[in-house]
Amino acid sequence: MDNLKKPLKLKLIEFASKTVLKPVYKLYEKWLWYQIKDGPIPKHVAIIPDGNRRWARRLGLESWSGHRFGYIKVKEVLKWCWELGIKTVTVYALSTENIMKRSKRELEELFHVIRMGFRELLESNHIHKYKVHVKVIGRLHLLPEDIREYAKKVEEETRKYTKHYLIIALGYGGRQEIVDAVKRLIQDVLNGKLSINSIDEAAFSKYLYTGDIPYQEPDLIIRTSGEERLSGFLLWQSAYSELYFCEAYWPEFRKIDFWRAIRSYQKRERRFGR
Repeated sequence: MDNLKKPLKLKLIEFASKTVLKPVYKLYEKWLWYQIKDGPIPKHVAIIPDGNRRWARRLGLESWSGHRFGYIKVKEVLKWCWELGIKTVTVYALSTENIMKRSKRELEELFHVIRMGFRELLESNHIHKYKVHVKVIGRLHLLPEDIREYAKKVEEETRKYTKHYLIIALGYGGRQEIVDAVKRLIQDVLNGKLSINSIDEAAFSKYLYTGDIPYQEPDLIIRTSGEERLSGFLLWQSAYSELYFCEAYWPEFRKIDFWRAIRSYQKRERRFGR
């Protein structure tokens, strides 16, 4: 915070003063916990952390600055997930559309946050405490070389962990993932490694970016900011996922919002297309 400009600091202090937890909030949080603690916990939660820019603009900040606070929230929510026993979490950090359509200034800020995130992952005690296997998916060639190197190093240092999985979607698009999977599959057919008759859903899934993740299909997908769409996120893997849309912008997403999503999931009867 020391490197933030004074006006921004003051605005953040003002924002924090309005969001101090009150006793009634704590009581409600405790009540929610008793509702979900004995229910089924999703094995895989995927998150679309939307609304960073709109949150920042609402506070009178530069829109790109919202990504920094969005990153802080990601770290907080990951701890909630691991504490709850969720095995796999996928975060939609940067889409291919973001790379193509965002301004140069905003992309620089996004890349700065991503670099900071990877550096913290490499130094994080929580990654080792919860034994988190990190995997970065997407068209990584679209990213700066140093970020690709960070991603490779994080994956290498956590590859032996199997208790939890963190999938970071960077330069990701669901259609692009399927196209890339088809190309790899065709290449294996042409090379004689795979016969056409052996291709089914299970075989195809192995060619996706998430193909080596034990439980690659999200049970629950959470999107913040009130938007109700997937925006190309995990199109194949989400075929039978439960969807939960939250009105809060991502930086203001609270534990009670998260637990409400879990409660909603627990109340649903999953049919898997039946």
